[in-house]
Amino acid sequence: MKDGVNGVALAVFILFFLAVTVMGFLAARWRKAENEHSLDEWGLGGRSFGTWITWFLLGGDLYTAYTFVAVPAAIYAAGAAGFFAVPYTILIYPMMFVFLPRLWSVSHKHGYVTTSDFVRGRFGSKGLSLAVAVTGILATMPYIALQLVGIQAVLDVMGIGGGEDTNWFIKDLPLLIAFGVLAAYTYSSGLRAPALIAFVKDALIYIVIAVAIIYIPIKLGGFDDIFSAASDKYEAAGAGGLVPNAASQWTYATLALGSALALFMYPHSVTAVLSSRSRDVIRRNSTILPLYSLMLGLLGLLGFMAIAAGVKVENGQLAIPQLFENMFPDWFTGVAFAAIGIGALVPAAIMSIAAANLFTRNIYKDFLKPDATPAQETKVSKLVSLLVKVGALVFVLGMDKTVAINFQLLGGIWILQTMPALVGGLFTRWFHRWALLAGWAVGMIYGTVAAYGVASPTQKHFGGSSAEIPGIGEIGYIGLTAFVLNLVVTVVLTFVLKAVKAPEGVDETRPEDYTADAGDPGVQVELPPATAGASH
Repeated sequence: MKDGVNGVALAVFILFFLAVTVMGFLAARWRKAENEHSLDEWGLGGRSFGTWITWFLLGGDLYTAYTFVAVPAAIYAAGAAGFFAVPYTILIYPMMFVFLPRLWSVSHKHGYVTTSDFVRGRFGSKGLSLAVAVTGILATMPYIALQLVGIQAVLDVMGIGGGEDTNWFIKDLPLLIAFGVLAAYTYSSGLRAPALIAFVKDALIYIVIAVAIIYIPIKLGGFDDIFSAASDKYEAAGAGGLVPNAASQWTYATLALGSALALFMYPHSVTAVLSSRSRDVIRRNSTILPLYSLMLGLLGLLGFMAIAAGVKVENGQLAIPQLFENMFPDWFTGVAFAAIGIGALVPAAIMSIAAANLFTRNIYKDFLKPDATPAQETKVSKLVSLLVKVGALVFVLGMDKTVAINFQLLGGIWILQTMPALVGGLFTRWFHRWALLAGWAVGMIYGTVAAYGVASPTQKHFGGSSAEIPGIGEIGYIGLTAFVLNLVVTVVLTFVLKAVKAPEGVDETRPEDYTADAGDPGVQVELPPATAGASH
């Protein structure tokens, strides 16, 4: 690690940060609506984004700063098992093609802003809707915190993170400034801010990876030497070389599948989807988003390069930023660090907006103020988006970074438990609302207890997301096991509740709602203020 502050890299980083800050505030004027005091406008960008804006927004949403840092860091530390992120991002897009256009259609038909809105309308259950909303908020909070981890890694390597003896305020001041600016332009511009900044973020990431995949191997003697060095390290550590050993194959497969199922259950993923202007935009994006998976595969190779370059760090999250500083000229190091930093701002903004929308629509409006006007909803959502960011900031500054990472893994386990209600509801009304709620509760409890029992070298509890699969004896992803248990309970209880003729809620949707497009009659009709709070 270079001594002191890398002034050139810092100057380039600040230049890009200032540029996207200006863009964030200017975004409030971009495609400005006549009535901006509604969640459709502030929280979903007016539901007006086309194919390319949605592509950049989804890419900026799903491929975060933490992805940039953590995927190659996992490969740096544990070998090829860290590549599980590549197959799971490949698996998700065919599934996205099948169910997300249906979610878009019914949401635009009825003005749904969140997944919980849909669940409430489909099953007539505010309790089930509340469960989905609370799960989404809990799963999103540590995800936002991890964007801070990505920025902190960059600041530490640039030399402005401060040492262990530095006053806490001085040490964390750059991070506080970054998220203060993020909070300000998100409050002002809503979803339009990350949508506009995503263009810069993705362009920088593609440039950095393209340069890194060519320039660094040339400096290290080629890929033969890189793979050889990585293989030697893993074999010496007893990790089985470049190929995962047989004992870890169940873990790899279940983690990839479970992560794929969970990805579009996250509120921020759905928020980006619902901001698009037609169901065809979603279909087109499901065919071109795999370009990001290609990028992710190349990004993973940086973990091998860090080994070959002799990068030595105590915190694995610093491996890739340190590789960039060691290998690139200072000016391009600044570009790479800007890509990571901006890569944190875009998803953090979308995540805070999504969590705020869930609170506003499915807690505040459903339980606290049913007669809230669209303007009141927007005001509450803006305020909650600020509180969510503050909560994430306190979370990451007050806890060890490993805790933040493991709580994000726990969030993945939790969010997967909403899949039966959301995806199941898009295709059938057969599931009983009480059975779905019971299945959700069982999956949440099992997943949390199982994760609590996982220890790591640094933690007694919540040390990972894999444990023994009951009845099989193999180590697998806890979230997928909990999901299977959730589904079994839901199916069995649905048979029982239907047999005893338990009351079912009112379904406000119709079959044709799930294939409606933007041009169809009755889709996304703007209600006048006097009736905007009325039920559909």
